[in-house]
Amino acid sequence: MSLRKQLKKVLPSISTTEQEALDAGDVWLEGSIYQGKPDFESLRAVPQAQLTAEEQAFLDGPVKQLLTMIDDNEIQSSLHIPDNILDFLKKERFFSLIIPKSFGGLEFSPYANSTIVGSIATKSSAVAVTVMVPNSLGPGELLLHYGTAEQQSHYLPRLANGRDIPCFALTSPEAGSDAGGIPDTGIVTKGMYDGEEVLGLEVTWDKRYITLAPIATVLGLAFKVEDPSGLLGNKTSLGITCALIPKSHPGVELGNRHDPMGLKFYNGTTRGDKVFIPMSFIIGGQDNIGRGWQMLVSCLGAGRGISLPAMGVATSQVSLKSASEYAAVREQFGLSIGQFEGIQEKLADIAGKTYLQEAMRVLTTEGLGMGKKPSVVTAMAKYHMTEIGRDVLNSAMDIQAGKAIQKGPQNTLASGYIAQPIAITVEGANILTRNLMIFGQGVMRCHPYLQSMVEAIHSEEKNADKTFNKILRKTVGYSIGNSLRAFRQGLLPFTMGSKSSLPEVKQYEKAVQRLSARLSVYADFSLLVLGGKLKQAELLSARLGDVMSFLYAAMASIKYYEQKVTAADRKEAAPYFHYATRFALNNAEDALHKFLDNFPSGSTRKLMRVITLQYSRKMPKITDDLIRELAASAQMDSNIKSQLTHLVVVTKGDGHDINEQAYKAKLACLDLLAKVKKASRKKVFLPGVNFSETLLNALSSNVITTDEYTKLVDYNNKREKAIRVDEFDFDMNILDDKVQPLAEVKKAG
Repeated sequence: MSLRKQLKKVLPSISTTEQEALDAGDVWLEGSIYQGKPDFESLRAVPQAQLTAEEQAFLDGPVKQLLTMIDDNEIQSSLHIPDNILDFLKKERFFSLIIPKSFGGLEFSPYANSTIVGSIATKSSAVAVTVMVPNSLGPGELLLHYGTAEQQSHYLPRLANGRDIPCFALTSPEAGSDAGGIPDTGIVTKGMYDGEEVLGLEVTWDKRYITLAPIATVLGLAFKVEDPSGLLGNKTSLGITCALIPKSHPGVELGNRHDPMGLKFYNGTTRGDKVFIPMSFIIGGQDNIGRGWQMLVSCLGAGRGISLPAMGVATSQVSLKSASEYAAVREQFGLSIGQFEGIQEKLADIAGKTYLQEAMRVLTTEGLGMGKKPSVVTAMAKYHMTEIGRDVLNSAMDIQAGKAIQKGPQNTLASGYIAQPIAITVEGANILTRNLMIFGQGVMRCHPYLQSMVEAIHSEEKNADKTFNKILRKTVGYSIGNSLRAFRQGLLPFTMGSKSSLPEVKQYEKAVQRLSARLSVYADFSLLVLGGKLKQAELLSARLGDVMSFLYAAMASIKYYEQKVTAADRKEAAPYFHYATRFALNNAEDALHKFLDNFPSGSTRKLMRVITLQYSRKMPKITDDLIRELAASAQMDSNIKSQLTHLVVVTKGDGHDINEQAYKAKLACLDLLAKVKKASRKKVFLPGVNFSETLLNALSSNVITTDEYTKLVDYNNKREKAIRVDEFDFDMNILDDKVQPLAEVKKAG
């Protein structure tokens, strides 16, 4: 018996849904990372994302106006998103970011789409979700790529101007992460439509967690098609299919709501029992029966890299701006809390990870802007950027402490904190994404020969053995080359090169090469030793996925520093860059060690260590000095910090405005504050029981002039407002700064 036939007995074949998922996307930079040769040349050649004049005008106009209309505290205290906001979203075509101009849409780039969603998310998660869903996985994108000309000309203009609100229903009570196992069915049959008997489907479904379903006018639906009567041929099970059904169609149930963490975006259920739909409702028509999974995976693979990562970045940027400004103006024990090392450790982590988040957002949307659909990269972005957002937000909550846990208009963190689990859960739960998707799909997509080898193993062709042997020889040569490269780089690290013109980048570029070379060796041995069992060895495969992900993040950090940070700002940006890149590299190296420590074969484990010389951790560390430097930089009003918080649009009177006014007032008074503190220490005057009294005493002792006193009082007033928290009366009606009912103040005004 040939080796191929022996392997055929033990190796599982690729299922239809797995094959469709593998065929649906592109391989991009992650391919070179997996193969041990990270392609920095291609990385640097990726066209830089830039907003067009039209996209910038939309941000400066409708987006900025929308942000002034949003009172997120009011939204979260109500039952519905206000009608004026929904009407504005329709009027200004917020639901048409991806729809071509020929159909009345805005046709914006992925980078612009991400920037718009991210900007809205800094103000209101509920409104951001409302905008993001029609511009991510949904009827609009499916129609664009797969709809018939008639479907496109009817629906796309209506979706563009808000006459139709779409939702897409995939998740069922019995099928969440296993979307391919949906129980919802459509039976091929004949029925009446528009007074005629036509061929169609009798569809029964029960879906949940469907965003916009309660207000949708058109329902995108995924279900399995069965043809027991053979009306379409000899095949009974025809596969997953996508249809577009108007809400007004008889039998469609829409309207019931869920309550996702108390956020007031519309999310709910849809059901139908033996609802007859004509073949014309199928997206792309009857010929697309059974192509639904391929359609969904292809569209989701791209959309996953835009909306949820944008929300993760928005969370980080809000956290950086809010925490750094608060740390600068909040004082305890006579010092701003930003001077305490415990706070600095958290603040540096926020700053460095926010830089990394923005770098990953930019690079991922640049790839999508090239027309690529790199499903592994977008899975990396979705998982790690939502998880990093969660980490960053937790640190910001720790810094602001009591202020962060009191809800109200002045709290800049609460809404994002409540919403964070939603981003972790939707479009593929993060546990699934990390443990099954990133490396699970990556190994098949990125290995140059594996997929064709599996196909050859299970082939029924006469020359299958010959084909398999040819692929096997190439695979062995590929693996030997990987091992030799890793050994050479481990033994002779000076043989690695870097084409960066910046000395501070070279060490990191070489580090990415070294870790990538080791990854390729470990992946090869995993396939050789574990074979088909690697799919079930989620703890091991997830760590290899982590290595791929963090090396992609390190490459994003390098590209952002080289291309998005101006030469004049590099000195200010350096601590952000060093922290972010070291964080990524250390996590990648840590994942390699955990993989080796737990590999089930002791002899193979030792061999892998020898080949790669992986015995100790050698990546550059995040030192205490770097933490102090970055924490200090994060509290300065610099260009790089503005660049890394650009999604946060400050509107008059909101929490960010209050914090920013106090922060900038303090920066303008640093010399005066130092003078007052110095005179107090020398006992030129006696300090007061509070800062206001201290300033009066300093004025009386001629330590400061009247103008200086006025400037310091202005700062102190703004500081006191920034550190206060919102107050409510006994019935939870919001009070103003002077503890008066705000509703009465607004009414009087």
